Amino acid sequence: MLKKSLHTPAHLFLDNTPYFVTSAIYQKRPLLADNAIKQHLLETIQDCFREKNWTLNDWVILDNHYHLLGVSNKGDDLSHIFRKIHGITSHVIHAHCSCELPVWWNFWDYCPRDEKDYMLRLNYLLINPVKHGYCDNLHDYPFSSFHQRLAQSGREKLAKQFKDNDGYQKMVLQEDDF
Repeated sequence: MLKKSLHTPAHLFLDNTPYFVTSAIYQKRPLLADNAIKQHLLETIQDCFREKNWTLNDWVILDNHYHLLGVSNKGDDLSHIFRKIHGITSHVIHAHCSCELPVWWNFWDYCPRDEKDYMLRLNYLLINPVKHGYCDNLHDYPFSSFHQRLAQSGREKLAKQFKDNDGYQKMVLQEDDF
């Protein structure tokens, strides 16, 4: 675990381990509201994960933050991956929005302890567009892995997943205070 300053969250560096990661725009500004920016962010995340042989399982991108679920290859690559994601995308966001710097606030990572914990985080991630009022139906939100998950699992299995792992409704993540 590494903590460099009071304002930097501690990070775990574990190999071959599931990670739930959240990152936020500084001061909750809606700098990711443009669909082209969301698409650029997603492609950058995919490229950076692929570069370090990490697996990106699920993701959601909202107007001022995103959540990811993936599996590490080498845990020591965690900070490098997110520095690169945020470095690349901050230039594009800054140019597009003419916003004040900094663009990104930070990222928080959490390693689910078991399958149940993982499923709670997955459901939290998937339901985030509804939670934040972007849509009433997950089918209507394009910047989420919900559509992939639905295609892979099917409606019945996905409905059972939400029913069997409903603790996500009570989850409050520390980064909700960013």
